[in-house]
Amino acid sequence: MFRLRRGAYGRMTGMSELRLFQEPVFVVMTTINPDGAPQSSVVWARVDGSDVLMSTIRGRRKCRNMERDPRVTLLAYDPEDPYVYTELRGTVTLTEEGGDALIDELSRAYEGRPWTIRPAETRVVVRFTPTRVIEHIAAQSKKKPS
Repeated sequence: MFRLRRGAYGRMTGMSELRLFQEPVFVVMTTINPDGAPQSSVVWARVDGSDVLMSTIRGRRKCRNMERDPRVTLLAYDPEDPYVYTELRGTVTLTEEGGDALIDELSRAYEGRPWTIRPAETRVVVRFTPTRVIEHIAAQSKKKPS
């Protein structure tokens, strides 16, 4: 179960709750530094069922943070109406399997061209599983809250 900001309850279906994550929009990923401070990065993402997949490089700060503490928050806003956003809270698993294929797929979706593989970098697939969804529609939004 998750709690929507407006007080509605329901099970995550992977459909409407992930609407903003299904288009190539830039997503803010926040991890937790060793001192407890948040660390945020803008990332490419795509939906896989009810999970969200992202790519990173082994050794980067966000990767080290997720290896130590799998709790992550993702935030995406509607580019046509930035007063509408969805925050996902959950945990991640990491694997190197499929890392090069995922970054190539994301590059084609976001940039319209294939990714140039960098042999010195080890690509990691980040599989984010949401445990809480907060959907927000501000009063200034063009959309009506449902």
